[in-house]
Amino acid sequence: MNIKTNALIALAAASVLGLSAPAFAGPEINTSTGIVTVDGKPALGLAAHGYDVVAYQTDGKPVRGDAKFSAVQSQAVYRFASQAHLDLFKANPAKYEPAYGGFCAFGVSVGAKFDGDPTLWKVVDGKLYLNLDAGIQQTWQKDIAGNIKKAEANWPGIASKLPSEIK
Repeated sequence: MNIKTNALIALAAASVLGLSAPAFAGPEINTSTGIVTVDGKPALGLAAHGYDVVAYQTDGKPVRGDAKFSAVQSQAVYRFASQAHLDLFKANPAKYEPAYGGFCAFGVSVGAKFDGDPTLWKVVDGKLYLNLDAGIQQTWQKDIAGNIKKAEANWPGIASKLPSEIK
């Protein structure tokens, strides 16, 4: 079996045991449905499940965002815990957006797209990475640099595909 097959088997086993995180995400970084508008910009969904992506780097922990501090970036709504975090994001969105559109970093390393859980995270070289569940995160952390290298190679080929379109 290859690594992608092993990852899918592990995911299936975790699902059977009720250990999986949220279901597969929708297109790109969107995890909720329906079009919303923030500051006149339409968006398709809520990024990082509504967690403040700046807080990972400034506070060192996941913090839920507040709808009154929102911005649209890459067709998704980002929420922040404060105006200061919103301002930091607006000044440099690329610094704070999660890698791979918020999909599981390990999943991308094996050529798949699984929803990233914002409570299972790591900032590496200033970039936020999310993982599907605690078991997958442990596997990813055994070779972070190698998994990021694989994910970087895989991402261009799967970035625009729905999870269901990936073979």
